Amino acid sequence: MLAPVFRSDAQARLLASLLLTDDELTLSQLADRAATPYATAHREVARLVDAGILTERTVGRARLIAGNPESPLVEPLRRILAVSAGPVLYLTEELRRIEGVQVALIYGSFAARASGVVGPPPQDVDVLIIGTPEVEAVYAACERVEAKVGRAVNPAIFTPAEVESGEYRGFLDQVAALPRLLLIGEWP
Repeated sequence: MLAPVFRSDAQARLLASLLLTDDELTLSQLADRAATPYATAHREVARLVDAGILTERTVGRARLIAGNPESPLVEPLRRILAVSAGPVLYLTEELRRIEGVQVALIYGSFAARASGVVGPPPQDVDVLIIGTPEVEAVYAACERVEAKVGRAVNPAIFTPAEVESGEYRGFLDQVAALPRLLLIGEWP
């Protein structure tokens, strides 16, 4: 876990899914977005609603969950989540908007810490992109994410032809051997 102030990684993902987006979601949508089992999401949301960090309201048969703007804890939590969970959420959101991105993933120390590998806190976020996106668009997206998360975001962009050529096989094998967080597509 990148910020050991949360009860669990699942709780951090649930909070990030709501507090970093200002969305109002059903419990099923929230569980899906946070890649958390429904039962875990149900239990954690109940705790967070009881703590006043989240709110819930019923519309028809749907139970909608959102961050509680009245809670004095929400804004500090947003800042912590932006640094710890924000890179995954924000990079996925930004890179999905760029045509030509076939695969995107985070590797390096940020991915290692998020995967539970012990080590020093990550200072930056390394992103591997495979596709034919406009390079300037990728760098602009990374700069927007940097501003939100307070860490440098370093993209490495490869075309599918470069990947297939084997010219960068050493680097790509090294990335494949280490923890990574898949954002878009499938790792080749």
